[in-house]
Amino acid sequence: KLEPVWNEVGIEMKNMGSPVKVGKMDATSFSSIASEFGVRGYPTIKLLKGDLAYNYRGPRTKDDIIEFANRVAGPLIRPLPSQHMFEHVQKRHRVLFVYVGGESPLKEKYIEVASELIVYTYFFSASEDVLPEYVTLPELPAVVVIKDGTYFVYDEYEDGDLSSWINRERFQGYLHVDGFTLYELGDTGEMLLPLKYILDYQCHFFPSRLKSIIQEVARDYRDHFHRDFQFGHMDGNDYINSLLMDDLTIPTIVVLNTSNQQYFLPDRHIENTEDMVQFINNILDGTAEAQGGDGLLQRIKRIIYDAKSTVVSVFKSSPLLGCFLFGLPLGVISIMCYGICIADTDGGVDEHEAAKKENSDRELTDEGSEEEQEEEKNGRYTGLSDGELKQKDVMEKKKD
Repeated sequence: KLEPVWNEVGIEMKNMGSPVKVGKMDATSFSSIASEFGVRGYPTIKLLKGDLAYNYRGPRTKDDIIEFANRVAGPLIRPLPSQHMFEHVQKRHRVLFVYVGGESPLKEKYIEVASELIVYTYFFSASEDVLPEYVTLPELPAVVVIKDGTYFVYDEYEDGDLSSWINRERFQGYLHVDGFTLYELGDTGEMLLPLKYILDYQCHFFPSRLKSIIQEVARDYRDHFHRDFQFGHMDGNDYINSLLMDDLTIPTIVVLNTSNQQYFLPDRHIENTEDMVQFINNILDGTAEAQGGDGLLQRIKRIIYDAKSTVVSVFKSSPLLGCFLFGLPLGVISIMCYGICIADTDGGVDEHEAAKKENSDRELTDEGSEEEQEEEKNGRYTGLSDGELKQKDVMEKKKD
């Protein structure tokens, strides 16, 4: 599925004069190189820049891959020399990180973080007079993020490590969540990121009141919850049903803890913002009931659920293929079992006949054959005299 997209990426990157060279390698033939770069599955996309190798985990589309290549291959920090340039970039990026100021330890740290997180977002620098008028900085140098129609300034004492702060702030306050976004939210490594994510699942055609409630909470209660929660919504419920191994009706609210796969559902209907805030506080203080998890029983349940889902999806997509894939092995196993049972039955009959024959031979051996008995009888008659034989014959005739 990726190969035709990959060929288009190579052609377009070449046509635009990009310094990035697009190629491919068979990791099954060059396993040592694959092991060196930590390849664990196929296909894997990596961009090599100097001594660093950047993994791509986004959507497998031409535009997304090219955008990733251009972002990582370009400069770590992109300068914004004018207000016009700033406005142009701001229209293209929903989340914008900007370093403001001269040379400083904060800038060195900013560059270090950029080299690590360039796979996710862009990093810019600008002078204070280039920033919009509504942005007010308490002091310089400073790192500011512009998103959700406002801005937030990094504070080392309140926000902690710069890398953790940027990794947390690179998401909008309220997201449209899909499988890639959810994976990105959970794949955080050792960085301090939100562990719980509130997702509002709604239909495509019927906007939910829940969406506006969660948007209000995300905006008005940011200072209370943004360190622990990421807010968003997902269209439909197929993905979340697979994730939670349960059938959820929509619209509904679910809180997923990506650190241990636990999830929380409200115990009553959410009518307003106050109900939503109370539900979140119950999760934070531990009074809300947690479901799911990553325990042994849940893992066994996951295996069974995945196997069942796979079988059902195969039969739905291609009934004939499903019958062949599952019918053929079952048929072979049935024939083998039948053959084993028949072999045991025949063996039992043969053993019974052999035992019967052996007993018959033993009886004949004990009693002697008919010829031996006749010979023995004749031998006894031979030992008698002629007179005795005549007398014996007379006695037999009388008896007759």
